[in-house]
Amino acid sequence: MNKHKSVVIIPARYDSSRLQGKLILQEVKDITGRYIIEHVYQNVKSARGIEKVIVATDSRQIFDIVKGFGGVAEMTSGEYHSGTDRISEIAERIDADFIVNVQGDEPEMNGAMVDLVIDVLEKDDNAVMSTLANRIENAEALRDPNCVKVVLDNNGYALYFSRSQIPYVRDNDEQGNGREFLRHLGIYGYRRDFLLKYRNLLPSKLEMAEKLEQLRALSNGYKIKVAITEYVSCGINTKNDLMEFIERHKND
Repeated sequence: MNKHKSVVIIPARYDSSRLQGKLILQEVKDITGRYIIEHVYQNVKSARGIEKVIVATDSRQIFDIVKGFGGVAEMTSGEYHSGTDRISEIAERIDADFIVNVQGDEPEMNGAMVDLVIDVLEKDDNAVMSTLANRIENAEALRDPNCVKVVLDNNGYALYFSRSQIPYVRDNDEQGNGREFLRHLGIYGYRRDFLLKYRNLLPSKLEMAEKLEQLRALSNGYKIKVAITEYVSCGINTKNDLMEFIERHKND
């Protein structure tokens, strides 16, 4: 039994530079039975260690759709640099020890992954944030900027996240010889008090360059503990991601 009260908040904005309105595309619902945001909501709701799930959105359309399938949604300001900034607005007015951020375009996240990031915070008092990664098995993913990579120190804390291959292998570009490459998954756990501090930190130069919000924490000296998991979650970043997701779930 978890000692702390935990809440999942899903940041969900309508605007997207690559797939406008992707979270509520009708074609996804028509073929898979649910909108992308509905897949996310229902999947993470199965986590055992949480009190509730809330969608934080700047879109009245998303708000209405979430309410329509029986979910909980709250409207937020549209003026945010990242999903973490958006969920901090909700976190300020709820009673919780830990906040779990599951990105709204991660329809293959599941409750066990939510429980895992909570468990990391439960066990490590030095970590203000937690997240997940899995092993990259192919060279194509290493080259893909939509596949975010992470490298860890000897204690499992993140050293850096990047859209480029890290580490760069000077003498051999191929995987092997005991080397391990890790893909970061789109889920974070936060201690609530840290999350409220986070939104007052200015976006760092690294965050702005890579367009990776977690780099703001690292740039300010905060620790992010990373758990390695066998679970796979493929975010919807491109039209190809969308088509592959629909194909995998067309018979659900």
